[in-house]
Amino acid sequence: MEEENKTQTTTTNAGREENVIYIGKKPTINYVLAVVTQFNSGAGEVTVKARGLAISKAVDVFEIVKNRYLTNVRDKEIRTSSEELTNEDGTKTKVSAIQIKMVS
Repeated sequence: MEEENKTQTTTTNAGREENVIYIGKKPTINYVLAVVTQFNSGAGEVTVKARGLAISKAVDVFEIVKNRYLTNVRDKEIRTSSEELTNEDGTKTKVSAIQIKMVS
């Protein structure tokens, strides 16, 4: 499954919207602009999620947004986890994941 620059808006149990940016193979600036756009559209909270090798890019996105574009943004919560994926040949692999929740 190819990861792309995806923005997803879902409604949580509390009825508030949760803005999620999934980090993939596109250039870092694409994800930075996606986060900035979400905040400029009125979102009070944006979450960046990544797995595997994209974890470092997720951290870069957060740092660039915080230090260059929106200096009032801070991290609310950073979660790390391990997910089990099934490969095409049927074997299972564990992949690290990160979730960075930002607030302005």
